Amino acid sequence: MLRLFLLALTCLPLVLFADEVKEPDLKKLSETFGNLIGRSLKGPGFSFDMESLITGIRNGAAGKPAPLTDQEYEEGMAALQQKLFENLSQENLKKADDFLKENASKKGVKSLDGGKLQYTVQKEGNGAVVPEGGSPEINYVGKTIDGEVFSSTEDMGPIVIDLKRTVPGFNKGIAGMKEGEKRTLYIHPDLAYGLTGQLPPNSLLIFEVEVLKAEKPQEEQQPAEDEVDIEELEVIKGKK
Repeated sequence: MLRLFLLALTCLPLVLFADEVKEPDLKKLSETFGNLIGRSLKGPGFSFDMESLITGIRNGAAGKPAPLTDQEYEEGMAALQQKLFENLSQENLKKADDFLKENASKKGVKSLDGGKLQYTVQKEGNGAVVPEGGSPEINYVGKTIDGEVFSSTEDMGPIVIDLKRTVPGFNKGIAGMKEGEKRTLYIHPDLAYGLTGQLPPNSLLIFEVEVLKAEKPQEEQQPAEDEVDIEELEVIKGKK
């Protein structure tokens, strides 16, 4: 009996306010739903044909067949995405080549690997030197050519990074830095992620790096279970 009484008390507010619930406006709900669909249709590099899309919705609701089978649709979308990927790759590669060509002529820019790795020194260091393939302790900010930050230690603090696990341009760009030195690295896609990874294909990478310790002693490094997952930091070779 007590349980029934408590249940009645729980439902009482619904009964009291039932008269205040307005009848939903189906037209506005339908238009809003369509708006949500419309906002999700514009992909990078292409837009669906709106008239054909509306026709497809109407025909589908009426039970009429689609012009393509499910398999044909999936194959067509895969081909379209591949074409868009290739176009974006070529576009980004040209941007990277043009950027580095212009950047190489600027004052203070030093070039390595045929100009595919460039750097400037913002602050000279005076401590130990980072060995190639070492494990220095650093602060860094990673950006794309348009200035978008994709990875940074600003929030989590300095990290010890195994340079052997990083992209070639990052490894070579930090090797030779002294403790206390700050550099900006400009890395061509051929020495970065190329067509792999989470970033757009053939992205030129820009890193602002500060070396705190040239080589972190083994006993001071984090235990294996607590090591920073560099892959999540977007600094290592792109996932394949």
